[in-house]
Amino acid sequence: MALGDAYEEDPALPCGRTLSEVWETAEESPDDPHAAGCPHCREALAQLGILDDYVREARESASDAAADAAAADRLTSRVMDLVRTELRPGRTLPLGEPADDAWITEAAAAKAFRAAAETLPEVFAGSCRVTLTAPDGPMTVSLEVAAGLTWELPELAEEVRRRVRAAADEAVGMTVSAVDVAVVDLIVADAGEERA
Repeated sequence: MALGDAYEEDPALPCGRTLSEVWETAEESPDDPHAAGCPHCREALAQLGILDDYVREARESASDAAADAAAADRLTSRVMDLVRTELRPGRTLPLGEPADDAWITEAAAAKAFRAAAETLPEVFAGSCRVTLTAPDGPMTVSLEVAAGLTWELPELAEEVRRRVRAAADEAVGMTVSAVDVAVVDLIVADAGEERA
């Protein structure tokens, strides 16, 4: 179907060609001598190029918006996970020796461990679980993090483990036997701002 068939009128240029003819000729015969020498056809093609640029920009913007929406959804999900964790105190966990009769809630311990992990640059902690390996024994910490692309994953995991162990020992007073680190997201820096 010719472009002009989609409209009630297909405007004719002063040279006698219609816009649809000019555009179709440019696609089918780019070396058309009339179009190359006619100022009216050249102007129409220049306008078509501007329109094509606008359409391309609109498509790219729509694609960027979809990517931004997906990143926003991931961020919202992470925030809601943290909110649910903060609102749920969880189990009580023993501190120190059994004779000390000291306890801490899982949520409070998890908060301290997330804060310790986030002392690292471009590291954001998410879900954190603290489980007893024995009734009175040491505990295992499972922590999810998101990090910038500047981190090597083994180095990141080791640094997070080190910070969590230090927080368990110095800030919480808890014996931790293992720290499992899962990197669940990578963050791309975009024009000085962090973007998931």
